[in-house]
Amino acid sequence: MSGHSKWATIKHKKAATDAKRGRIFTKLIREITIAARVGGGDPDSNPRLRTAILAAKNENMPNENIERALARGTGTLDGEQYEEVNFEGYGPGGVGMIIQVVTTNRNRIVSELRHIMNKHGGNMAETGAVGWMFHRKGDIVVSKEQANEDKMLSIVLDAGAEDLRDDGSSWEVLTPPESFEAVREALTKAGIRPESAEVDWVPQNYVKLTGTPAAQMLRLIEALEDHDDVQRVSANFDIDEKEIQAVMAAE
Repeated sequence: MSGHSKWATIKHKKAATDAKRGRIFTKLIREITIAARVGGGDPDSNPRLRTAILAAKNENMPNENIERALARGTGTLDGEQYEEVNFEGYGPGGVGMIIQVVTTNRNRIVSELRHIMNKHGGNMAETGAVGWMFHRKGDIVVSKEQANEDKMLSIVLDAGAEDLRDDGSSWEVLTPPESFEAVREALTKAGIRPESAEVDWVPQNYVKLTGTPAAQMLRLIEALEDHDDVQRVSANFDIDEKEIQAVMAAE
C-alpha cells in the first residue's frame, strides 16, 4: 500500500475533533457540488456523485447538507462557483505529489500552496513534472480483520479488480476507474466495509523515507490536507506504519 494510503487510514482511525470534522464536511460538500455540476444530480447515473454522497453519509453528514450541495451543483440554488484544479510538486526526499484542489480563487491557492510546501521542505513543480509517476485507479482499503486473502480474492477479482496487495494490517484493492463501483458494491454485499474507498492517483513506484525526512513529509501532507481548498493529496512516499503512528502520537 502507498505510504499515503497508510497515513490516511491511520489518521481516520484517530478520534476526529470538531474542527477536523468541520473540514471534512467542507471538502465533502465541495466534492458533491463539483460532481453534480460535472455529471448531473442523479447518483444512479453519476458514479462520482454516488461515491461522494456515500462518503458524506459515512461521516454522518446531515441529509440537508447533502441536498444543499446537490442543489448548488445542479444550479437550482445559488452559491460560490468552484474550480477544480490539480497542482504538482515535490516533497522531502524527492517524493512526487499531486494536490487536488477545489477553489474559488486560483491565484490565492497557488500562493498559499507554495507557502505550505516551502515551509515543510517541499516545492511546487510544473504541470507534467510529476503526473507521469501516477495512474488513475480505484483504491479500496480493507482491514484484515474482515476477510482473509482467499475470500478477498474471490470477491474483488470476480468484480473487476486488477490487484490485491498485502500491507500487513490491511488489504489494498486496486481497480480500473470504471470497475471501482462494482468492486466496492461486491465487498459491501459480502458484509465487508472498506476503511477507505476512492478513485485517486496511485503511484507507479515509491520513495522510501525514514527519520527526519519521513516526519517532515507527514507534516507537509497534514498541513496541505488541513487547507479547506485541498480535497486530497496523492504522494509516492513509503513510510513504515510505526513511524507514521509515532508522528501521529507526537501531535
